Amino acid sequence: MNERAETPPEAAPSNWNLPNALTVVRILLVPVFLVLLLGDGGQNMTTRWWALAVFLLAMLTDKIDGDLARKYNLITDFGKIADPIADKSLMAAALIGLAVVGEVPWWVPVIILVRELGITVLRFFMIRIAVMPASRGGKIKTVLQTVAIGLLLLWKPLAFLVPGVVAVVLLVIAWLVLVAAIIVTIVTGVDYCIQAAKLARAAHAGEAGAPAGNADSGGNLGERNPGGTRDDGTPGQSQSDDGR
Repeated sequence: MNERAETPPEAAPSNWNLPNALTVVRILLVPVFLVLLLGDGGQNMTTRWWALAVFLLAMLTDKIDGDLARKYNLITDFGKIADPIADKSLMAAALIGLAVVGEVPWWVPVIILVRELGITVLRFFMIRIAVMPASRGGKIKTVLQTVAIGLLLLWKPLAFLVPGVVAVVLLVIAWLVLVAAIIVTIVTGVDYCIQAAKLARAAHAGEAGAPAGNADSGGNLGERNPGGTRDDGTPGQSQSDDGR
């Protein structure tokens, strides 16, 4: 008898690893960032510089923890949950903070955050039907949002140091990038809704045409991994939705 030797499955990585630690650090930096941004109603330029530094540090940890998790196979269920929480919390804090100090109108964070929350909920409900592919403009959306927030955080303290044309040009650039980010945010949100509707119709058609015993296969639109890729188009932990 020719028995095939089975290789044992790889042990799941521990949650106690560097990428997850960096994710936790990023979450802890969110309230620190918000306190610095809102210091003296946003008029304290020293704390504004520190707020910008904390924001950039947090974004750097996002890049590093994802690279480490994929390179060294340190992808965990904790990371899949905590990483998108950290990312969206930082973006929400920045947008709401800028609105509180009167540097962006409230409709800006409302549009972006409603889209982010809505798509997150949509992807959650679509898990049982099929994997939703990453939006084609997701990565562009994330980059534009990050750059716009960074420039807006930089503008006011820089205007105190270098008032005049330089500050005005920086503000114009920041708003152009922000408007582009809002447009891409809306377009990618609509794109996700269209994809979800198509996948739901395909799954319903597959179930209707499947034998009774196989009705749960949902048309077998591929393995129903709750992963895929993250919303910004980059692979996450286990190539999952915003996992890393």
